[in-house]
Amino acid sequence: MPLINYASRIINLKIVYYGPGLCGKTTNLQYIYDKTNKERKGSLVSLATEADRTLFFDFLPIEVAKINGFETKLHLYTVPGQVFYNASRKLILKEVDGIVFVSDVQEPRYDANLESMDNLVDNLAEYGYNIKDIPTVIQYNKMDLPNIIDLKELNAELNPYHFPVFKASAASGDGVFETLKGIAKLVVKKLQGR
Repeated sequence: MPLINYASRIINLKIVYYGPGLCGKTTNLQYIYDKTNKERKGSLVSLATEADRTLFFDFLPIEVAKINGFETKLHLYTVPGQVFYNASRKLILKEVDGIVFVSDVQEPRYDANLESMDNLVDNLAEYGYNIKDIPTVIQYNKMDLPNIIDLKELNAELNPYHFPVFKASAASGDGVFETLKGIAKLVVKKLQGR
């Protein structure tokens, strides 16, 4: 649900990067943060363990275009990849406006991708949300690495809803902003259709 402040004419939109552990969610946000003009971004907040895995979330507000005279801010979050932290994953989804599902396309990560997507659908359902009603894109990340999954096979299993798909290598930045633009367009389109 977009948070609209009529007094200051600001629309706040929440986009959550979701996916299995070490798939590149935090790397996406770090790249966006590093490449975004400092006047258009807030602070990047990251809570991590000694092993450099996000335990709670990364949060990065970014200003985007105006909608009907309202300034629009995207608030980007990631969830911890480990299903062990499911309470945190679920909490971060509360009042989500858009989802970027980040998939690690390496063959050994096939089952982790499917488990994480099932977990996403279940967590949304606990809030009464249906994933089909939330703007969502899928990012196939780590395309630059060897032994990647057959994307047709993975997409058939992971994406029965036919969400838009983006190929990426978050470490180098390939596809990162394309993914962000893709989800931003869907979220704004839904907002304008209200």
